[in-house]
Amino acid sequence: MPALALTATACGSDDGKKDATDKADSSSASPKAAEVPKAVDAANPMPQVSGAYGKKANITLPKGDPADKFVVHTVSQGDGATVKKNDLVSMNFTGKVWKGGKDLGTTYGQQGGGDQMVTAGAEGQLPAFAQAVVGQKEGSRVLVVAPPAAGFGAQGNQQVGITGTDTLVFALDVGKVIPKKAEGTQAAIPSNLPQIKADKEEPATISVPKNDPPKKLVDQVLINGKGAEIKSGQTVTMQYSGAAWKLNQGKAKAELFDSSWKTGQPFSTVIGKGQVIKGWDNGIVGKHVGDRVLLVIPADQAYGDKDQGKTLPAKSTLVFVVDILAAH
Repeated sequence: MPALALTATACGSDDGKKDATDKADSSSASPKAAEVPKAVDAANPMPQVSGAYGKKANITLPKGDPADKFVVHTVSQGDGATVKKNDLVSMNFTGKVWKGGKDLGTTYGQQGGGDQMVTAGAEGQLPAFAQAVVGQKEGSRVLVVAPPAAGFGAQGNQQVGITGTDTLVFALDVGKVIPKKAEGTQAAIPSNLPQIKADKEEPATISVPKNDPPKKLVDQVLINGKGAEIKSGQTVTMQYSGAAWKLNQGKAKAELFDSSWKTGQPFSTVIGKGQVIKGWDNGIVGKHVGDRVLLVIPADQAYGDKDQGKTLPAKSTLVFVVDILAAH
């Protein structure tokens, strides 16, 4: 069972599309947070968690039925910064279904998928993750007992065999708080390329010049990050905004066809392996965590002759500003 199917950022299906904006909308896969019960530190009975932080946890389920409480219990406290509401934080998990002990997998190991990103306290994301990390310190291991209201709600999650009455048990390892955008002074952009304003935590402003677009891929680094180099096959987490060149030619503020900022969650994808359009694969591999990158992608590395809607017509040269937040 793919552990990724449980994360707030990957509850959707993998249908093999090549869209740079293909991402699961967590709001469609996890319940609204409005009726999530208030978390408590303990309930009776309680599962037990053993094993070292940073590795797959061992979860021992007790006899008897769960107490229908949303339990968030710190098993071991880290010594890092405290996670605040709306922080973007990395995490790993091991999980089980209480009734029957069904294994929900782990993000650790070769098949696990590695670090996951969650926005602390965000609605529309799995409360068992998003609510549980609030107030925890980086480096903590946390036991979470999530009744349906803190899990996938009354609809459950058929993809991974969770019913609407299942209580879920997780061991969460809280990772690092990650900047939501690239930080640093943005380099000057030549006047024949789109100008970018992306200094706030919101969709970028893209100003497309009057001239025609370049015929070759542009992948200009606007902010130099200090992180590791991005390698083909890694899962990369990014913020992005995108516009079509011709449709917005000469406009001071382009009409965006998409932006990760509109979803409340950064976009994560495997890079360099054909999971997204060629211009992203070619333009992001070799960059660094923390970079801001201006991508100008000719149609033959984007959607070619395929019409993607009124804001993204066929044969479009695409303009993206991409902030690389994390990679593993």
